[in-house]
Amino acid sequence: MKTPVLVLNGPNLNLLGLREPAIYGTDTLDRIESLCHDTGKPLGLHVDFRQSNHEGVLIDAVQEARTAHRGIVINPAGYSHTSVALRDALAAVGLPVVEVHLSNIHRREPFRHHSHVSGVADTVICGAGAHGYALALTHLAQLTQQAKPTQGNPR
Repeated sequence: MKTPVLVLNGPNLNLLGLREPAIYGTDTLDRIESLCHDTGKPLGLHVDFRQSNHEGVLIDAVQEARTAHRGIVINPAGYSHTSVALRDALAAVGLPVVEVHLSNIHRREPFRHHSHVSGVADTVICGAGAHGYALALTHLAQLTQQAKPTQGNPR
């Protein structure tokens, strides 16, 4: 049986391939989704891939993951730097979390250097482009194997 994991993408990532390719690359979100499915299969992961431009929808997905998934890969995009609510949701669900960013947020504008999500993530991968998602899923597979399910907490 495959381990269900959530790959969650924040605002404007639906514009990948069109939006600032010098920063974010030319891969589309559809291409990244295919990469995630292809990476997850041999790792024994069932990838549930989602994207939303709406903070509340992302928070709802994180809360749903508490009982439906064993781990989360998240690219919070612009919400990295602004959403305490998304950070709190990730902290509350008790699942392994890998934060991923296509660009190296530490080489960008100063306001992008801080991520609220990083403080609750087990791992942060940034600056590896679309390949960062493959790295994140590979690491999440290890984290989910190490995590032991307990009553009321899928971790």
